[in-house]
Amino acid sequence: MKVVILAGGVGSRLSEETTSKPKPLVEIGGMPIIWHIIMIYIKFGLNDFIICCGYKGYMIKEYFTNYFMRSSDVGINVEKNDIKVLGDKIQNNFKIKFVDTGKNTATGGRIKKVSKYLNDTFCLTYGDGVANINIDKLIKFHKKNKKLATMTVVNPPTRFGSVELKNQIVTKFNEKPIVTNSWINGGFFVLEPDILKYIKGNDTMWEQEPLKKLSKQKKVMAFKLKDFWHPMDTLRDKRYLNDLWNSGKAPWKFEY
Repeated sequence: MKVVILAGGVGSRLSEETTSKPKPLVEIGGMPIIWHIIMIYIKFGLNDFIICCGYKGYMIKEYFTNYFMRSSDVGINVEKNDIKVLGDKIQNNFKIKFVDTGKNTATGGRIKKVSKYLNDTFCLTYGDGVANINIDKLIKFHKKNKKLATMTVVNPPTRFGSVELKNQIVTKFNEKPIVTNSWINGGFFVLEPDILKYIKGNDTMWEQEPLKKLSKQKKVMAFKLKDFWHPMDTLRDKRYLNDLWNSGKAPWKFEY
């Protein structure tokens, strides 16, 4: 099964980092967040990726072109113009197609531009969020319900704490409580190729007309993820994810 990663946006809310690199290359624990996302899927045996590039997409291509240089011991014979990876074969093998989907193309348009590679059920997610998600269960859920789309929905904590009052006396303070009846799009989709018919062109936002129309036709299932999920939208998010990783408590991490 192929995995499509949307990695072409500018990431303006993380401009401290994204003026010099695309958002998917912003590092968590010394590795780009897109690498962490790839590893989530590899954990469950999915290793065929399509990356929808856009803003500074050449840097994503360059990163993975030099992947062996970054992650392995390498021997170079200048005389023979020969490069060899030394030691054991690299673990967690995967293959990637990099597709330039345009700097200003919307999310739906990016999916449409890789449609020639999507002739069967496929996964889709964003290049800026990690989760402790069981991809096997997600795919089985999708196949069981036989809808065109399955969207992982998450119930994240609010950005702010809340207080409980009685007669204007604060009786309880909740630090970033979870609003249990509020679910949002967490990415990590499983989709059928027929969803491509709902995307008109480059300016189509996947989260707008296509998903709304599919939802109205009752063709979208919600896979509820009650475990860890977190996007990397801001510098504060980056620091939080790095703190989790550096503490050894990153919920999305497994033995790579």
